[in-house]
Amino acid sequence: QVQLVESGGGLVQTGGSLRLSCEASGRTFSNNAMGWFRQAPGKERAFVAATNWSGGSAYYADSVKGRFTISRDNAKNTVYLQMNSLKPEDTAVYYCAARVRYPATNYRTAPNEYDYWGQGTQVTVSS
Repeated sequence: QVQLVESGGGLVQTGGSLRLSCEASGRTFSNNAMGWFRQAPGKERAFVAATNWSGGSAYYADSVKGRFTISRDNAKNTVYLQMNSLKPEDTAVYYCAARVRYPATNYRTAPNEYDYWGQGTQVTVSS
């Protein structure tokens, strides 16, 4: 059974940092694009960041560019999201996602372009 499990969320003050992890099990995603999305209460799930299969190429939402960094360790089947200079508007449930349909290697920014999802981890930034 394929699973994506996020961890690392929590409560942090404005300006603080968190590092989210997403560990995959059940299959390898070393040849697959991976992404992070977030969903705040009452809002649609929104794109945050994505990386291609190798981690050599990444794309970010304008709202997080320069503050967040996506990375991956294919040997550990894990993708990370380093979040710095956090703001209250970053408060949301954060989800990781993996794309397996062809072509699977390059990043995508729409939720419906991903095939597997984690259960999410809550990030709360206090003002």
